[in-house]
Amino acid sequence: MASHPPTGKIRVLIVDDIAETRENVKKLLYFENDIEIVGTAANGREGVDLALKLQPDVVLMDINMPEMDGITASEAISAQAPNVQVVMMSVQGEADYLRRSMLAGAREFLIKPFSGEELVTSIHRVYQFAATRRIVAPPPPTAAPIAAPPPPPRAGKIIAVMGSKGGCGASTIAVNLAVALRDESKARVALVDANLEFGDVGVLLNLPTTRTIAELVSGDANIDEEVLDGTMAAHSSAIKVLLAPTRPELAELVKVEHLKRILELLDKSYDFIVIDLWKSFQEATLFFLDHADIILLIATPDIPSIKNAKLFFELTDQLGYPADKTLFILNKEDGRSGISAKDIEASIKHSITLTLPKDERTTMIAMNRGTPFVTLQRNLPLSQAIQNLARLIVKRAQPEATPATPDKGTAKRK
Repeated sequence: MASHPPTGKIRVLIVDDIAETRENVKKLLYFENDIEIVGTAANGREGVDLALKLQPDVVLMDINMPEMDGITASEAISAQAPNVQVVMMSVQGEADYLRRSMLAGAREFLIKPFSGEELVTSIHRVYQFAATRRIVAPPPPTAAPIAAPPPPPRAGKIIAVMGSKGGCGASTIAVNLAVALRDESKARVALVDANLEFGDVGVLLNLPTTRTIAELVSGDANIDEEVLDGTMAAHSSAIKVLLAPTRPELAELVKVEHLKRILELLDKSYDFIVIDLWKSFQEATLFFLDHADIILLIATPDIPSIKNAKLFFELTDQLGYPADKTLFILNKEDGRSGISAKDIEASIKHSITLTLPKDERTTMIAMNRGTPFVTLQRNLPLSQAIQNLARLIVKRAQPEATPATPDKGTAKRK
């Protein structure tokens, strides 16, 4: 996290190849008592160097510059200094510029010329947003773990499913787990496809994609229970599904404030909320991980997956998550990898909660038909393993919750 002077001002770096623009921006911010200009740069490469050296809170980044453009510079800053927030500036307001800027890690997009009020509002907004979710640096050996804030009282149990790398089968597990939870508990189950750019839940369940989270957040109307329920797709298994946008660029429409409202409403109406997460620590992913009661980390018995799983647990330790919040699931195990369960547990310093057998034929047939394998072939070892996982989650929910009744969000924390 960037260090701050005793005044607590928002520290800003200006990066623009036109000296007059840099001076104009400085003038617009001159009378802002809570904003301090800590440096200026004339191109993207110099901007990256200064951002890493000065660790400002906000970088005002021009998009078109010599040597290194603003897109490339923003990507470098996001990768090397994730606590530094970028506001992109451009004379061009086309959607492609906006999309590329957001994918590069920029939080705001200002079209030149902009007013002092627009500039200050953007700086405050990205700073406030970052304050709610900063990635912490590893604490010194003697420091105690940073404690996560206690969650507010609520109804539903949130299960976040995340793969340690692509191809681990996390989405397949999330879909089948949601159906198995419904079958096991007869409670209300919601499934959220939080892979906002490339979600597969709709395909795996053969659901129409006419209504997605993009349509839910794109209108001017407030999101309420009726609007949310009307957007969610009903599956034949009796679960309700909130689908990801149909196109990757539409993911930009979904903000964390939308996710907060959606989760708040789901919490009131459903006993179990299964969230299929994208495999990166984006803001949306961190938001769901923070609010989850249970995290299912899905890995496969190969070195890249195990390496990433180890990094995941190191990060969650730094974030102060309780050790028992994450259940480690080893998927696609057939005994042929040459890596034993004991070796994996020793490497990641975390026990394997459940092992799921490798069954490529069953999963392929289920995917191609758009039907969960837990309903297609209930007696197969893979289906039974998912059912066991569902029973484990239902059992974990019981000490804190009153028994759920069919189709009513009755699970309550004591």
